[in-house]
Amino acid sequence: MSTPATPAVKSAAKPAAPKKEVLKEDAMWLQKEMINANYNDLATARERNRKVSATFVPGNLNELLMCFDLARSLPETNALQNGMRKKSGKMIMDAERDGHSEDVCTYVKADLGMMLQGQVGPTGQPLPTPDVLLLSYTGCFTFMKWFELVRQKYNCETVMLHVPYQPEGRITPEMRDYVVKQLREDIIPALEKLSGRAYDEEKLAHHLRLSAQAEDDLVWVLQSAKHRPSPIDAYFGAVYYVGPIFSAFRGTEGAVGYYKALRAEIEERIREGKGPVTPDGDMKEERFRVVVEGPPNWTSFRQFWKMFADEGAVAVASTYTKVGGVYDTGFRHDPSRPLESLAEYCLGCYTNLGLPSRIDMLANYVKEYQADGFLINSVKSCNSFSAGQLHILREVEARSGKPGGFIESDLVDPRYFSAANIKNRLESYFQMLEQKRLGGAA
Repeated sequence: MSTPATPAVKSAAKPAAPKKEVLKEDAMWLQKEMINANYNDLATARERNRKVSATFVPGNLNELLMCFDLARSLPETNALQNGMRKKSGKMIMDAERDGHSEDVCTYVKADLGMMLQGQVGPTGQPLPTPDVLLLSYTGCFTFMKWFELVRQKYNCETVMLHVPYQPEGRITPEMRDYVVKQLREDIIPALEKLSGRAYDEEKLAHHLRLSAQAEDDLVWVLQSAKHRPSPIDAYFGAVYYVGPIFSAFRGTEGAVGYYKALRAEIEERIREGKGPVTPDGDMKEERFRVVVEGPPNWTSFRQFWKMFADEGAVAVASTYTKVGGVYDTGFRHDPSRPLESLAEYCLGCYTNLGLPSRIDMLANYVKEYQADGFLINSVKSCNSFSAGQLHILREVEARSGKPGGFIESDLVDPRYFSAANIKNRLESYFQMLEQKRLGGAA
C-alpha cells in the first residue's frame, strides 16, 4: 500500500532560509513538508499506476480511500494553498471570464481557474485528473455543484455519500444506519471496481486506530489554550496544526508522529510560560483572549494574523478548526466499529451542524476558555459559514455576556480583503474590550 512520503519528524527543524518572513514553530515547518509531500505523491501517481480520488475536507473518508491505495486530492486544500501562495487571484478571474458569477464560492473558482491554467498545483507540479470524485455531502450545497462542474470537464466517475443534516443537534441511529448502508452498498463497491482491490475491514480498522491516536493529541493541543498565557493561537496557528488531519494524512503513521511532535512542542512552551508564536516571533504579552467564528482569509493571511498579534490578541478557540472534524466533544474514530465510526464522523462535521448547535459551541468556548469576547469573520462567498452569522452574534452575546465583533473578508479572492477596513474594525473592537476591562465591566 502506498501513502504519501511523510518526512521524518526529526526533519522538522527550521531550515536556514533568510528570505522567509514568517517565523514558525518546528511543527509548522513539518506540516508544510507533509502537505508538499502529498502534492508530490499526486504528481507522480500516474507513473506509479495509481488511481486518483478527489474529495472534500468535511466528511472525507481518507482511511477508506487508503484501503484501495488511491492517491488523494482535496480541492479546498488546493484552493487555499494557491491563495496563500498569491496565485488564486488570476485563477478566480479566469473562471469568471469563463462564465462563473462573482458570487460563486471562491474556492470553486480558484479550483476551476487552476484547471483552465493546465492543472498546475500549488507547488508548481501538474496534478493528475481524478479517476473518481467522492462527495461526502456534509452541509455545503456548493460541493455538489462544484463536482458537477468537475465531472463535466473530466467525465470521470462520481460517487455521492448523502449525509443527513442534524436538525435537532444530535445523531440518531437511523441517520447513522442510513450512511452505513450507503457505504456498504454504494461507496465500497464503486471503489472496489475502480481500484481492482477488495475491501479489507482489518486494514480500515488499522487506519482508524491511527486516526484516534492523532485525534487524542490534537485535542490536547487545542485545549492547551485554556492555559494563561495560551501557548497556541487556536485560529491562525491552529490552521497549521489541523493541516495533516484535515487532509491526506489522517489514519497514517505520519500523522501520529506529527501530533506527538506537536504536543511535545506545546508542552515545552507551557513549561517555559510562553505565549503563542506570531509572524514576528513569540507573543510578549497576552492582552486579549478571543473566540473566532468563520474561516480565515488566505490571500493576506500573514497581514490578517499580524492585526491580531500586534494588539496582543490570542484566539483561544475557533470553529474553523472543527470544519474537518469536531473532536473536542469526545468523538474519535473507532476501529471496533469501522463503518459506523466513519458515518458518525461525517454526520458530526461542523458544516453539518445547525445554527443552535453552532451557537452552543461558541458560547461554551467563550466560557471554557475564559475569553474576553468573540469575533466573526464573515466570508463573502462561503454561505456554509456566513449564513446566520448575525443571529449567531446576537445569541452568543446574550448567552455569554461578552461582546462580539464582526469583520468581513473572503477565502481566496484578494479583491475582498480590505486591510484598512478590517484593521480599523479590529482596533475599535479591542479598544472597547480594554475600556470594559478598565471599567470593571469585562
